[in-house]
Amino acid sequence: MADLESTTRYDPSEAEPPIVERWLRSGLFHPEPEGDASENYSIAIPPPNVTGVLHMGHALNGAVQDTLIRHHRMLGQRTKWILGTDHAGIGTQAQVEKAVIAEGTSREELGREAFVRRVWEWRSEYGGAIIEQFKRLGASLDYEEERFTLDPAYAAAVMRVFVALYEKGYIYRDRYMVNWDPGLRSAISDLEVEDREVEDILYYVDYPLASGHGAITVATVRPETMLADTAIAVHPEDERYQRLIGETAILPLVGRKLKIIADPYVRPEFGTGALKITPGHDPNDFDIGRAHRLEQITVIGEDGRMTAAAGERFAGMSVLEAREAVVAALREQELVVRTEPLVHTVPFSQRSGERIEPLISLQWFMRMDELAGPAIAAVREGRIAFHPDRFAKVYLDWMDNIRPWCISRQLWWGHQIPVWYRGDETYVGTEPPEGPGWQRDPDVLDTWFSSALWPFVTLGWPEDTPELRAFYPTDVNVTGRDIIFLWVARMAMMGLEFTGQVPFEHVHITSIIQAPDGRRMSKSLGTGIDPLNLIDGGPRPPVFTQGGDFPAYGADAVRFGLLAMSSQQDVKFNEEKIQQGQRLTNKLWNASRFVLLGVDGEATAEPAPQTVEDRWILSRLERARADVRGRIEDYDFAHAALRLYDFVYDELCDWYIELVKPRLAADPATVSPTLLHVLRETVTMAHPVIPFVTEAIWEHVPGAEGLLAGARASEPAPERVDEAAEAVVGRMIEAVQALRGWRETIGARPGAWLPARLEAEGYDDVSGPLARLARLELSSDGGPPAASVPVPGGAVAMLPTEAVDFGAAETKKDVERDRLRDEIARAERKLANDGFVAKAPAAVVQAERDKLERLRTELEAL
Repeated sequence: MADLESTTRYDPSEAEPPIVERWLRSGLFHPEPEGDASENYSIAIPPPNVTGVLHMGHALNGAVQDTLIRHHRMLGQRTKWILGTDHAGIGTQAQVEKAVIAEGTSREELGREAFVRRVWEWRSEYGGAIIEQFKRLGASLDYEEERFTLDPAYAAAVMRVFVALYEKGYIYRDRYMVNWDPGLRSAISDLEVEDREVEDILYYVDYPLASGHGAITVATVRPETMLADTAIAVHPEDERYQRLIGETAILPLVGRKLKIIADPYVRPEFGTGALKITPGHDPNDFDIGRAHRLEQITVIGEDGRMTAAAGERFAGMSVLEAREAVVAALREQELVVRTEPLVHTVPFSQRSGERIEPLISLQWFMRMDELAGPAIAAVREGRIAFHPDRFAKVYLDWMDNIRPWCISRQLWWGHQIPVWYRGDETYVGTEPPEGPGWQRDPDVLDTWFSSALWPFVTLGWPEDTPELRAFYPTDVNVTGRDIIFLWVARMAMMGLEFTGQVPFEHVHITSIIQAPDGRRMSKSLGTGIDPLNLIDGGPRPPVFTQGGDFPAYGADAVRFGLLAMSSQQDVKFNEEKIQQGQRLTNKLWNASRFVLLGVDGEATAEPAPQTVEDRWILSRLERARADVRGRIEDYDFAHAALRLYDFVYDELCDWYIELVKPRLAADPATVSPTLLHVLRETVTMAHPVIPFVTEAIWEHVPGAEGLLAGARASEPAPERVDEAAEAVVGRMIEAVQALRGWRETIGARPGAWLPARLEAEGYDDVSGPLARLARLELSSDGGPPAASVPVPGGAVAMLPTEAVDFGAAETKKDVERDRLRDEIARAERKLANDGFVAKAPAAVVQAERDKLERLRTELEAL
């Protein structure tokens, strides 16, 4: 426990780690599974990759979830924030493969069993890093029940789900066109593919007609795949080719006869309007091939090299080597008519970064139509609500057009598919079949298959556990827009299929925080920011023009800053918001220290308002509590954080504490109960956003028991809202601000007390505080004023005094008036220019209008 008298400065690096230990020892984060989900509150963390480390997305997501968890815990609900990590099949296997290769061996040389053992060892050594980092952030996760998507109970649930879906006919095996990642040597799903714009060469190639009368010219960017062509297609209404439909062309370099077919898929305006059909290497050609019952030939293998089917001349070459060789051979035969550059989109793997090879492969698929129906209805009927709500349309557009999901992956780390083969026999079950000769399918399930079960399997499903009854369905899923399809939609489908309930009632889509220059955050680009470097101090990445290290802002400042900069759009990282959070924690600590060292030691925290400013702060506090609570519950975290800042910094510290300082010094008993009440309620209100400094203050608040993290927020007290008191003190604040502004304008010394006469109504209860805060000596002197300052309800007459050279002050004001008039005239001319208004961006025009309004207001005030 920090000693208030000796601790003049709040140091988060010293204060925060011990507070985490106190929270963990308390057991607060591990609730007993009592009651049901309708009365409890739960969130399942998006499971980070087991080998991952905290990045800015985790930090924002964690700050949002922890704010919700702490808020609902303080409302008296039993709260559980479900913790765990994902085995991350592709990413984790790749990490271990790198280590194995560095040792001079490979996973193939080790064998499956030994390699998987190595991955488990890797997980044991590196898997806990991100969990410890979440603790440093202050995340109140249930650390006593950490789950892992490959732990035995979870794995058993995954097997059970696979078998159940197989038995319903939803899971099947088929030879189908897949997205093949040559880098991973595995199929990946459509959602793991990203399109990139690429400049290629479009080759126009003559295919001689079998009749010997001319040729048909096709255009292609992938001449190496022509070795697998099985037809040429034209549009049925393309008059140029009507006479050729049904004819035969000869495939150059191979000699295979290709039928010329008609298909409405062909775009007559692209290239020559004649399309080479390669069912083995293009998804659209695959569909055309099935419709026309064309042969499927594969000339590119899973290793990214040409197969024997490409012919002895090209077999073994890489794709690019084969392209060059095929083009050279075509040129030798004078079959390349011409070439031209083509910019087009090409699929790449998000996982390995390599160009996708569409290949026909024997894979396991899951039919999604039947599963999608109930999940679509859940959103349309409002049982699952998206925040912001525009993402519901994104979800529904994808779900309405959902395609089969390729769920098998050619990896070793993951949930091995529970299928065994013996000759022509196939066995699917949660346990191995009896008898000799059975071989298990070597593939594993897509990582997202097991992740889709996360909200209910983490709570013990398929068993009817107390945890499942108490905390499922969960209340909200907090995630990014990039995994709405990969994860959110699939959780909705699986949750409804296996529990009959939605897995969560709300989905909050967080902002994506970009680098300060607007680029994506990336360690390799020098734009990534390590949240721990913000919390504990560390190097700024190269993207910052300011060099040196970040100061140790502390977890509270980082949490506040991330919440304050979040919005319904993607946002650029703004260090000023982190600094604002640091100012808030310091201000609250210093104000609390001032109050706690100054109040009557016998006072309680029951408010006993004695003056209009006491009633005012109680009223403003009640409004702030309601506003912050409402904003949090509406998932408007930026405005919740900024409203908290405004109340603490402005209303509490800059006004109320300044107003009551004389009373606190002269007669603490008159103000102590109200001050203590306001302090207690303020730290309670602020705790979900800035939990560390509020916990540090709480241990010194008279009458406070236990940890603030486990304290119950007091019930709303709308009867404390006092509009009359707000009007009186609000009027006084405006007057003080006007008088301070006037003093600054005329150059009055800050410490000078100026004689004045109050000529305004409504200040009877606050004339003393007004005079003290504006440094005025109020009198009833009826002499002529040297100046008059407008204030609400009238004016303040400033009397002559040697402390102010009013003549020089008026001259200074005249100069300022002239400057403002010039600026106003310039802005008016600009806005009168139709060219500027019509051509400039709307935001620029509006900024100019706002500037003109501000200048006019300043001139009017002078």
